[in-house]
Amino acid sequence: MKRPAIVWFRRDLRLEDNPALNAAIETGRPIIPVFIWEPDEGGAAAPGSAGRVWLHASLSRLRERLQQRGASLVVRQGESHEELGRLIAETGAVAVYWNRRYEPDIIKRDAAIKESLLGSGIEAISWNGSLLFEPQSMPNKSGRPYQVFTPFWKACLSRGFDPPAAAPAGKFRHPSAAPRSLAIDELGLLPQINWHDPILSAWDVGEAAADRRLRTFADASVADYSTHRDIPGIDGTSALSPHLHFGEIGPRQIVQAVAGTGRGSRGAQVFLSEVGWREFAHHLLFHFPDTARAPLKPDFERFPWEPDDDLLRRWQRGKTGYPIVDAGMRQLWRTGWMHNRVRMIVASFLVKHLLQPWQRGAEWFWDTLVDADLANNTLGWQWTAGCGADAAPFFRVFNPIAQGEKFDPQGDYVRRWIPELAQLPDKSIHQPWTTPAAELEQAGVSIGSDYPAPIVDHKRARTRALMAYDKMRL
Repeated sequence: MKRPAIVWFRRDLRLEDNPALNAAIETGRPIIPVFIWEPDEGGAAAPGSAGRVWLHASLSRLRERLQQRGASLVVRQGESHEELGRLIAETGAVAVYWNRRYEPDIIKRDAAIKESLLGSGIEAISWNGSLLFEPQSMPNKSGRPYQVFTPFWKACLSRGFDPPAAAPAGKFRHPSAAPRSLAIDELGLLPQINWHDPILSAWDVGEAAADRRLRTFADASVADYSTHRDIPGIDGTSALSPHLHFGEIGPRQIVQAVAGTGRGSRGAQVFLSEVGWREFAHHLLFHFPDTARAPLKPDFERFPWEPDDDLLRRWQRGKTGYPIVDAGMRQLWRTGWMHNRVRMIVASFLVKHLLQPWQRGAEWFWDTLVDADLANNTLGWQWTAGCGADAAPFFRVFNPIAQGEKFDPQGDYVRRWIPELAQLPDKSIHQPWTTPAAELEQAGVSIGSDYPAPIVDHKRARTRALMAYDKMRL
């Protein structure tokens, strides 16, 4: 029998459209699928608390799918280079295949691993399994990185997209003796205090679930995406982001399902541009690796932030007194996810109404989002703060009342996540402190007791934010 090849699973927890897995199978060698849990790998890219909950469930689903194909997932914990070396020594493997990741610290780590393996006579090959286009392959006409989305996405569209590759049929070849493996529970991914059950109850995790969600969205929802995507009270988005982040589905599969079957609607075009924003985020992080911690626009290093732990805590707990903000933060805590329109509203509120550094918001999202992705998280928060590429200008300050009234006019979203306000009339659901006393009493709401009064006044907060911005520019 040929000596085996290791397939190193990372953020590609699927069998379909998996270039590394396909390449290993095509060699005819027995394959050893392995996942290595390295808790601190990649520095800022190490999964947060909610991400680890998802990862635990996703690894379980991957193990089941591999077992159906006659293979066993080997689970190890430790430094990746060391664990790969141990596995090679135990099994006599002569090759290691993996799909690339693009976080700055992971790029450096993987380059060192590849150099070491090649130096030891082990075949080490990596593929692109998570992006439509690799960041280094998309320079602008001047040969420099793009910093504006529209020309970047036009360039992507002009190149066209490769189709996804199906997993080879039949059983996978496997070694005669399975290598030692940890149980997934031994990785300690789940918290000791059980706060995660609502998250797992809110989601169906794994490759099969991702495929079902994509098919349902492409068949029933994508045509209306351009009009429904901003309304948090309805199921108008794909909610594919955590599946995409963990590689339970790939972007080529999404493009094929949405654009490759004749669905040329406005909704499909807008949705595909959201896939484009993900590509753009990785493009930026690759070319500007310091932006995970520092603003792309250096002027913002001088911004006069006013860090305040109490204000940050109230925002985190959904107790700002602005219902659309608080609903979003409570949805995040209960489900590990937040509607994209509401993400922009809550981020703007933290940065501009409360003058808290955008990095503090990024840290909270990183720990509580199941789809926390370093590139997307960085782009989103720098976009909101006005300090990144193609960012919203800082003087664009979302009015949380107006945003709620525009995108949640009947208060469906607020009522779902803030049940103590459920009996308020539509006209005051987004500013309950203005509700007449009799109506508050009838609705069973006491401002300051059942629900907090606003922690800042919108108009004064907006003025203060603009003054801070002007001060930075002096």
